[in-house]
Amino acid sequence: MSVKRRDNKNRILRTGESQRKDGKYMYRYVDSNGDTQCLYSWRLVKTDPLPEGKRDNGALRDIEKKVQRDVDDEIAPQGGGYTVLQLVERYTGLKTGVRPTTQAGYGTVVNLLRTDPFGKRRIDKVRPSDAKVWLVKLQEEGKSYSSIHTIRGVVRPAFRMAVEDDLIRKNPFDFQLATVVVNDSVTREAISRREERLFLDFVKHDKHFKKYYDGMFILFKTGMRISEFTGLTISDLDMENHRINIDHQLQRVGKRIYIEATKTNAGKRIIPMGEEVYEAFRRILKNRPKMQVEPMIDGYGGFLCIDKDGKPMVALHWEKYFQHAVEKYNRIYRVQLPKITPHVCRHTYCSNMAKSGMNPKVLQYLMGHSDISVTLNTYTHLKFDDAEEEVHRLAMLDEAEKEVSKAQKTRETSRYKRLKEA
Repeated sequence: MSVKRRDNKNRILRTGESQRKDGKYMYRYVDSNGDTQCLYSWRLVKTDPLPEGKRDNGALRDIEKKVQRDVDDEIAPQGGGYTVLQLVERYTGLKTGVRPTTQAGYGTVVNLLRTDPFGKRRIDKVRPSDAKVWLVKLQEEGKSYSSIHTIRGVVRPAFRMAVEDDLIRKNPFDFQLATVVVNDSVTREAISRREERLFLDFVKHDKHFKKYYDGMFILFKTGMRISEFTGLTISDLDMENHRINIDHQLQRVGKRIYIEATKTNAGKRIIPMGEEVYEAFRRILKNRPKMQVEPMIDGYGGFLCIDKDGKPMVALHWEKYFQHAVEKYNRIYRVQLPKITPHVCRHTYCSNMAKSGMNPKVLQYLMGHSDISVTLNTYTHLKFDDAEEEVHRLAMLDEAEKEVSKAQKTRETSRYKRLKEA
């Protein structure tokens, strides 16, 4: 008959448990990889007192339960040995065929983790509170909310992959970002019709900026993405039928300029030209410099807007033109036009069309949105003045209907009297 192993309090120890001479408990087990592992604690059960000066890492038998559960569920020991950096590198390395802008975003996150101590943390040691503390630290160090949102957008799915691979049990990044980090991003709002009119009139008559008027006017009146506009070529314009064909966009990442498909499948569309937009395009074509050799990008040539170096203009060009024009306007008139960017033009177009009563599905098509909720919730910036105007409009309509109803009732009464007298 075998003798049961006991601790210094004469308690029977279970299989794998033992107690060292210094009083510390040990649990020996075989992990899911078939390797022998050891766990240590100064307490056998949670009611045991902790020896003075010793570090508490939990009771041994509580730790045993967790470890055995991981063994039973075949969770890899120690997170498979992965650090946060190694996990993210593995995740991004599997994301082939993504757009260059997305690939550049992956590189930014990887480079951050290479220098940040958080990147050296073992993934099975990262708790939700650790993840939250790290994101808060990033904001305190100057990272914007949108940047943190992007970083989390890479790290969270990487940890989700680790859960799917049975490297860890839970994803420590599964929480709402807005509950942890302050959203300090500035909402890009549409400008008013008056502000649009003042700005365009200024640009049209300014000695320097008037050469950009037609491009700015088109952006305000079509709602195109700036990458779609800069990607337009002569062959994309059907001047006879007043149509703009959009099926690609011009992008720039670092020094690389390239053509890629529209942001979504819904981005492929044909936009009708209004008369003023048609005239703006006609002037752009007329004033376009004659090129001995057309610049070609990924098989595309004949770009509408060419810079002073004979290369197609990119989004950054137009962002600077808008910035400098607004700064000059505010300096001259000593007023403050809000920040205007090519994307603000897109917001403004969508809001103006919505306020004018355009069918939401038609507006969704013109904007190239795959989801109508984006059209309705993100780009239609309606304010109190808009609500007040709509209430007054409906009230006037109601009064008009009452007057019509009253007139009809009077006519019916008169007709009845005539019939009765006859």
